[in-house]
Amino acid sequence: EIKECDWSSDVCSSDLRTFLKHAEEVQDHEDVLEVPRALFDAIRAAEPSMESGDYPRALHKLRGKFPKVEAARDLYLTRYRDISDHTNHQMAAQSLDAAVKALGAILADSRAV
Repeated sequence: EIKECDWSSDVCSSDLRTFLKHAEEVQDHEDVLEVPRALFDAIRAAEPSMESGDYPRALHKLRGKFPKVEAARDLYLTRYRDISDHTNHQMAAQSLDAAVKALGAILADSRAV
């Protein structure tokens, strides 16, 4: 079961993506700029279905985007310390990892239903 959420206040869709997109340290690292792009792509793919309450369709869209989201997470976890070991990047890495794991669990649980 998916409960309704406010996509604009969701950590992954708003704060985390915005931080990664605009962090000055990231701007010179084209590979890492793919991380917020992958998150945005997944969010935008599912957003219309979520907003209309068509959760099975949203899950379908997210399932299709999930490998890119996982790859983006893996890239950021590997590279963020090369860019900056500042607390903000450490927290972003932890948040991104937790969000991707939670999404993976939701997608796995939804297949079992």
